[in-house]
Amino acid sequence: MKVGMFGGTFNPPHLGHLQGARAAVDALGLDLLYVVPSKEPPHKALPLESPEPEMRYRLTEALFAGEARVEVTDLELRRPGPSYSVDTALELKGRHPDAVIYLLLGTDMFLSLERWHRAEELLQIVTPIVFARVGGQEQEVAAYAAQLRAQYGISPLMVDHEVFAVTSTDLRDMLPARQGAALVGDAVYGEIMRERYYGAKPEFSWLLGQIARINPRRLAHTEGTAETAVKLAGHWGVDTEQAREAAILHDITKGLDREEQLRFCEKYGMMPDIVERENQKLLHAMTGAGMARAEFGVCDAVFEAILCHTTGRPGMTCLDQVLYMADYIEPNRDFAEVQPLRELAYTDLDAAVARGLALTARELEQKGAAVHPRSVAAAEWFRQRPKG
Repeated sequence: MKVGMFGGTFNPPHLGHLQGARAAVDALGLDLLYVVPSKEPPHKALPLESPEPEMRYRLTEALFAGEARVEVTDLELRRPGPSYSVDTALELKGRHPDAVIYLLLGTDMFLSLERWHRAEELLQIVTPIVFARVGGQEQEVAAYAAQLRAQYGISPLMVDHEVFAVTSTDLRDMLPARQGAALVGDAVYGEIMRERYYGAKPEFSWLLGQIARINPRRLAHTEGTAETAVKLAGHWGVDTEQAREAAILHDITKGLDREEQLRFCEKYGMMPDIVERENQKLLHAMTGAGMARAEFGVCDAVFEAILCHTTGRPGMTCLDQVLYMADYIEPNRDFAEVQPLRELAYTDLDAAVARGLALTARELEQKGAAVHPRSVAAAEWFRQRPKG
């Protein structure tokens, strides 16, 4: 039996790890490859923004989910103290006493192998496998392999494949800059965004992709709202990135029927009142805010803006007002007073929101529907609010 051992911090795991694992499984004909996220790497301190070991383990599981002949193991998470490879190799040898154990390594780690904890004991258990860098350190790797062969009687092997251009270190810099989605895979990226690990912020194209997947009928409206929200935010000195996030996510649950909306309210801990329970249009603001926070990790300001984008509320922040108006006047809207309202939104935002509340109240009254008390209170708040 041929068993591989692929350790690392996986901080975060990315498609380069997946690519390397597949190359090793295929090139060596491995029966099983253990992917081993470390708990406490002995060779370097983890950056301060790193997720807890259990979270890195979950991310690694997400990356390798469904991979044939690959098992992500928590061996090193369950062991106290530093995560020494020799201890992991001994445990795997205990599981598979007759197997050949291959240790998968990058070039830099391979070239430092003799400095590892209990290196001689480790080299009696494993055969090192090096991911070669084309045009890189082939001669240095070959010379060191010959040294190990002479000293320890082992024959390190090289797996020749196209080495991934981006490292985990690079990704930790990219993720807060709304980059990196294509480099980690959707499952890992979604988990990172859900918890906002590494100070990550989602790529706007990725967020729009989620809308296209969850509620494709709202995509044109969503894009129009996002475009308008960014313009309004820039005009009124509001954070344009928060405005875009809120706009992209504001209608994410609007395609759900009333019963589904109520189930999502329960899931996200939202408490609809009597008026909201009877009005599906009002429920989607609650469930959309709940989903935006639970599934996409939005900040409180974005959560609150989505929550009140349909009814308004007393004390609306400028971000709240930007989203409310962007939703009301985006380019796909076509009603009698939309153009004057668009112009007003850039000259007097308070007045524009107040006018929008009044128009909505009039429309509801004409239909014989109840105006939400929060909208009534918001309209009164705007009437009493000092100008300027």
